[in-house]
Amino acid sequence: MTLTPITERFVLHWGEMGSRWGVNRTVAQIHALLFVLGRPLAAEDIADALGVARSNVSNSLRELGNWNLVRITHVLGDRRDFFETSSDVWELMRTIVRERKLREFDPTLAMLNETLIDAAFSSEAAEQQKRIRETQALMQSLSSWADDMLKLEPSLLIKIVRLGGKIQRFFNVVNVTNVRASAK
Repeated sequence: MTLTPITERFVLHWGEMGSRWGVNRTVAQIHALLFVLGRPLAAEDIADALGVARSNVSNSLRELGNWNLVRITHVLGDRRDFFETSSDVWELMRTIVRERKLREFDPTLAMLNETLIDAAFSSEAAEQQKRIRETQALMQSLSSWADDMLKLEPSLLIKIVRLGGKIQRFFNVVNVTNVRASAK
């Protein structure tokens, strides 16, 4: 399979970004290829398109499966396994956020919670206790917020993301209104 220059650029860049995000380059390239082509591919076709070893493709597909980013499907008349990913970028983003939260964020929050109830915590200096408590509170708030955002329908999530900095203006207006009301 020969990739168009645009598809190749997309796949190569996604692989580079994957490396920066701590994801194996080939894993990221395979995901990008499945996403951008938007159709199921057999492992042999993936290896051919990317010019990588079939064993590397197998290991990468297993990793993508562990992240819930690919699924196996079948094509009528072909006994091979084919692999596909969601074509919905918002669903992919939600899956990645959910999986990274589960693997990276939640264990840190659990450690902080365990630290706060550890009897030895009370013998730490007050400043260290304060910083650990503040870190736990921040992470707990972010965890709850992420859980709430992951439950939203994509259409509402898109609207919230597009609000961006506009939300700050809303809260500044609310704060000014509250200050004026309390001054009366």
